[in-house]
Amino acid sequence: MIEVGMIENQKIRPAQVVGPLGEPLTLESLPSPGTTRWVVRRKAEVVAAVNGGLLTVDEACERYSLTLEEFASWQRAVDRSGMPGLRVTRLQHYKSLYERQQRF
Repeated sequence: MIEVGMIENQKIRPAQVVGPLGEPLTLESLPSPGTTRWVVRRKAEVVAAVNGGLLTVDEACERYSLTLEEFASWQRAVDRSGMPGLRVTRLQHYKSLYERQQRF
């Protein structure tokens, strides 16, 4: 009985998933954990990795120092508008900057 439970709890992950541009994505080809400049392609790659089971949401957030809300907003943007939905306009940038300043 214990062995069955242990087998069920093991996570079986794919070696690669299909990236946002149709290319294969592996853990090694994902953006580096120290990434600070998040262009549309990198965000889409992380979302594709989570959606494909390469990473869990928690692993992605930890690996890239993202909040759950930030990752969820990327995922919503991809679901709604595809990669173009991940573009950040200047207005959105200033709005988030203002909101962060209000917290302190």
